[in-house]
Amino acid sequence: MVTLDGKPVSADDLFPLALTNLGHFTSMRVEADGTIRGLSLHMERLVRDCEAVFGTGLDTGRVRDFVRQGLGGQDLPCVVRVTVYDPSMDLGHLADAVEPHVLVSVRAAGTRSPAPLRAMSVTYERDLPRVKHVGLLGSLHARRTAQLAGYGDALFVGRDGCVSEGSTWNVGFVERDGTVVWPQADVLPGVTTALLQERAEHRIAPVTLEQAKSMDAAFATNTSVGVRPLAAINRAEPATEHLVLSRLNETYLSIAGETL
Repeated sequence: MVTLDGKPVSADDLFPLALTNLGHFTSMRVEADGTIRGLSLHMERLVRDCEAVFGTGLDTGRVRDFVRQGLGGQDLPCVVRVTVYDPSMDLGHLADAVEPHVLVSVRAAGTRSPAPLRAMSVTYERDLPRVKHVGLLGSLHARRTAQLAGYGDALFVGRDGCVSEGSTWNVGFVERDGTVVWPQADVLPGVTTALLQERAEHRIAPVTLEQAKSMDAAFATNTSVGVRPLAAINRAEPATEHLVLSRLNETYLSIAGETL
């Protein structure tokens, strides 16, 4: 079921989001016990992005209430997405879009251990990269481009030749000495990445595409899968079985979830 401010959503409610596409969101994995890793960070993201997109605040207490309601009767684990937009917005008068509402949708959670991901580099820089907004055309077009070439997803490379992130995930690398490196770039600040950076030794530095391909290991992070090894970056094949990757995964799974 999909709800808007806790009520069943109608097609009329969705037209502005589908046709005007101004809004932001966060996706959260709800575990079998009903908890969410990084819940507070997800709420902080919604507040921060609401200010950036609509110039107004957001009551996270109401958001939590709507999420709890949306999860009623759902099988766990699952992934819940909270999308914030103004159903009254008009393409010609977007300055009037100042009353964001909360759309909650739920889907089944995928496996925690999907096969390692094969990524192809695509030159792309997201608009407003620090906002998790609903404008996904560029990212999904890059993903489609990679899949048409036989890969699983796209790894974004900026015009400066440095790696930034994936289409819907952050990326990290493991150097030969075991150091974890996160790209220094304009990227979406991912919740999973933030949780790992709080708990695991790392450094943040620019990573060129050539450096990325020479790393011992590489991995994607997002709320759905946690830590997922990269099996390929173009023709390079980093290790998918690596002690550091195992430790990162164990660290992430050891993080206690928060209750709604």
